Parts: sequence; structure tokens; C-alpha cells
Amino acid sequence: MTDVNKILLIGRLGTDPVQRTTKNGSPVVHFSLATSRRFKSAEAEEPMRETQWHNIVAWGKQGEACAQYLKKGSSVFIEGVVKTRKYEDKEGAKRVSFEVHAQHVNFLGSKSRQTDQIDEQGLH
Repeated sequence: MTDVNKILLIGRLGTDPVQRTTKNGSPVVHFSLATSRRFKSAEAEEPMRETQWHNIVAWGKQGEACAQYLKKGSSVFIEGVVKTRKYEDKEGAKRVSFEVHAQHVNFLGSKSRQTDQIDEQGLH
């Protein structure tokens, strides 16, 4: 059986995209994405809402397009892979974070751009 690492998310940006350039000159963009689900709890009469936050990374032309067209509150569909990143914080403690490296990004938030799609090669 083949292993699978794939994630599909629909949510809203919690931050404006931040674009940087790697040491080798490749553009990379980071932003946070909120996804929410509603569910019924046995204890509560009203439906409950749970929000999860995801760190999104987009590379190359895809990242540049995200930086140009997306902003906080934009609605997007992300298809990507989950990667772990190990680092040391300011106090020297070892930390691990999870990032979603976007392979495809569909803009959903603007009616004029409802069908726009970006993949790893750029805007389609």
C-alpha cells in the first residue's frame, strides 16, 4: 500500500500573506488559515463551533500570486501536504510546528475571481 500525505482545506485567511525570498532567490509566502466546523454537543442546546488554525506555505509563482491577490479574510481552497518543521525558540527550547505546503490554491472569496486557481507552476 502506498503512503499518502494530502490535506484539503477550505477556510479564511487569518493574516495577510507575508512574502519573503529564500537565500537562493525563490519567493516563499506564509499565511494563517482558519477552518471551522459546527457540531452538536450533548451538553449544549445550541450548535458548537470549533476553529482550527493552519500555517500555510506557498512557493514560487503560486506564492507570488497568493501575496498579490489574497488578504486577511479571503476565502480559499488549499490542496497540499503536511510537513513538520523543527526549530529552536528564543529561549533555546526545541519546538516542532506543522505547516501545509500548498500544491494548489483556489480563490473563493471574490465573486470576480471565483474560478481562479493557482498550482505550483503559477496562475491558471
